[in-house]
Amino acid sequence: MAAFLARVAGAALLDAQTYEEVEADSTATAQSVAVVVLSSVASAIGISGVLFPDARLLIAYTATALAAWAIWSVLIYLLGVNLLPEPDTRASVGELVRTTGFATAPGMLRALGVIPVAGPAFFVMGSFWMLAAMFVAIRQALDYRHITRALAVCVVGWLLSLVFVAIIGLALARPVS
Repeated sequence: MAAFLARVAGAALLDAQTYEEVEADSTATAQSVAVVVLSSVASAIGISGVLFPDARLLIAYTATALAAWAIWSVLIYLLGVNLLPEPDTRASVGELVRTTGFATAPGMLRALGVIPVAGPAFFVMGSFWMLAAMFVAIRQALDYRHITRALAVCVVGWLLSLVFVAIIGLALARPVS
């Protein structure tokens, strides 16, 4: 448990060595998924505006956050490995799942979105911190030497994943009567 918490802290602190470690450790996939689930639940709590939302809402928000991460990770793989690789880029789906999974660690801050008045600022801060962590994860997992390429893959993947999540949200939204 201590090693897991150290990895979560290292990922949140944007430590490149932590990302290299989880990239290389094929046994860390379950840990990575656990980080994503914790971050997704924290996001669901934070966006709900109450600490213990209706169970259906909590499940729906959590599933949406999980879907966003999955879509973003797939897009990162497609963009980074297939469209914008550097000569040294060698990455498997598993390596990207592990690194991008741990990159969601700062998203746990989003649970503080329930705090009156300051909550939205914490939610936004957690989101941008997670974006920064994803940048580090991408740079390490794809062995990019140029930060502009890592930034392009990160931002384009993020924006495209937001579009997909918005489409899913619109498709599942209940009409207002």
